[in-house]
Amino acid sequence: MNNYVVATVKSWNRENFKKVSESLPGNWFLISSKEELTYEYLASLKPRYVFFPHWNWIVPTQIVDEFECVCFHMTDVPYGRGGSPLQNLILRGHRSTKLTALKMVKSLDAGPVYMKSDLSLSGTAKEILKRCSERTFDLIAEIITLEPIPKEQVGEVVEFKRRKPAESRLPENLDMKNVYDFIRMLDAEGYPKAFIELGEYIMEFDSAELKLEDDMVTARVVIMPQKDKSEK
Repeated sequence: MNNYVVATVKSWNRENFKKVSESLPGNWFLISSKEELTYEYLASLKPRYVFFPHWNWIVPTQIVDEFECVCFHMTDVPYGRGGSPLQNLILRGHRSTKLTALKMVKSLDAGPVYMKSDLSLSGTAKEILKRCSERTFDLIAEIITLEPIPKEQVGEVVEFKRRKPAESRLPENLDMKNVYDFIRMLDAEGYPKAFIELGEYIMEFDSAELKLEDDMVTARVVIMPQKDKSEK
């Protein structure tokens, strides 16, 4: 019986891991911190695959070279390699994307592709990421069943840059649709929320709703003392 490892830091992925570990064949192991991901630990398990649904750190080269590591990226690679894919897609006007399962290599998001799945970009970032998590574990189930041979990426490479916290400042002169998109794309656990500065205060926005008939957006606002967003 094969061993499988899932390394992730997001709560919704941990919830889906529990469902998968109870329903799919094999022995399943969860890693949820950087300290747990060691070569020695993985060597003791001899996993068939190590899956990375959402991981915040660079995986050591020794692990990538020794084990078949599968990561997941929310773009139709080679379009959209790089950081902050969700936000970069929405800012570019995309309403849907592909969730790609690819073999992890030294270069970011450049590995060969196992398979892709359609993914809607409607709703808040939290809703999208939860939807993405469900699709991810569907792909994991397919991969362990089919054991596909990954194929090299084909097409023009378009790279995304990871966004910085200061870039969550709500731009001026946006129409209401773009205001809504800007707030919703940052409305999830671990993301710096959309904000504006007002004197000594910062106003952060979430839970946005677009009301096109009234040409307005409603949102929840949290007001706090001014801080340097680049340090948050």
